[in-house]
Amino acid sequence: MASNRLGRINEEIQRELAQLLRGLKDPRVQKTMISITRVETTPDLRYAKVYVSFLDKTCAKEGLKGLKSAGGYLRREIGSRLQLRYTPELVWAEDDSITHAAHIMDILATLDIPEDEDEATDNG
Repeated sequence: MASNRLGRINEEIQRELAQLLRGLKDPRVQKTMISITRVETTPDLRYAKVYVSFLDKTCAKEGLKGLKSAGGYLRREIGSRLQLRYTPELVWAEDDSITHAAHIMDILATLDIPEDEDEATDNG
């Protein structure tokens, strides 16, 4: 039951942060499109690790600096919007799972796997 509650809290934090990121004035954050892929909150609600993905990978380092700089503001806004006993401290991390998946898809596309003639005639 506790993990279900934690999952709902993670979703709420992700939803609120996505809305708050649109209103940030920091040029490092506005320069590139940022999406929050997932949030992992510790069971004691003290820390929330926020995984973000950047459309332009060249701006990722600067974008993370901008997010860390705005962390206090974002934490305060999360605390006022969500009714939690503790407002978790936000820890930012770049999520490279999308890049990794694209790399795997490229590798799979380059493989030359011949079709079995027996399977092609049996199915069709």
